[in-house]
Amino acid sequence: MKKEWFESWFDTIYYHKLYNNRDNKEANFFILNLISYLKPNKSAKILDLACGKGRHSIILNKLGYNVLGVDLSPSNIQYANQYQNKNLRFAIHDMRKTIENESFNFIFNLFTSFGYFESKEENKNVLISINTMLENDGIIIIDFMNSKKIIANLIEKEVKIIDGIKYQISRKYDNNYIHKHIKINEKGSVKIYKERVQSLDQADFKKLLYECNFQIIDTFGDFKLSNFNEEKSDRLIIIAKKRTT
Repeated sequence: MKKEWFESWFDTIYYHKLYNNRDNKEANFFILNLISYLKPNKSAKILDLACGKGRHSIILNKLGYNVLGVDLSPSNIQYANQYQNKNLRFAIHDMRKTIENESFNFIFNLFTSFGYFESKEENKNVLISINTMLENDGIIIIDFMNSKKIIANLIEKEVKIIDGIKYQISRKYDNNYIHKHIKINEKGSVKIYKERVQSLDQADFKKLLYECNFQIIDTFGDFKLSNFNEEKSDRLIIIAKKRTT
């Protein structure tokens, strides 16, 4: 069976090199602000859903929380496993499915780790799985791109040189997805990858979350947790609670 684009791309060193500006300092700043806002009990169990190499999981664990980080990429989990301890675990997992025999008080889904799939029904599968795994009154935190700002300011072509590797990036919007075509040239060896993320906006998330039995309790526009502005904000950060009725 042919791999989906995110299975191939996220499992490469090139993905991490391209997004190396997303550093631990930024992650630490964001997590500290979220924890200050959420005020989780130290006994809280946290799931970092689509954890990548585990940078947010590691920070949450250092703050004293019991954390499970899951990701579809075997190489990401192999890397993250070096940080495991009795209160920090990592596992390979498809976010569209529930994790058997696990429940959580908080589920974090950060760095636009949503909307990758062929159909919008699969988004519901993700949210239904999250709802199933959350304890009553559990909280989901979704950190997504602000699609409307990105579309309005779309950079169609861009070239980056990182560690001697040339990345030729082209972008387009087709009214449903934001597409990114990435041509990589490393010492004459050329590889092609793509990204395709659904252009979900605040109204889309509001509808999806309501349909999957969540209530939105707050919305922010950046890692400082400033108010969300559809035209100006860099991020769309949604805090929602599992409805129990």
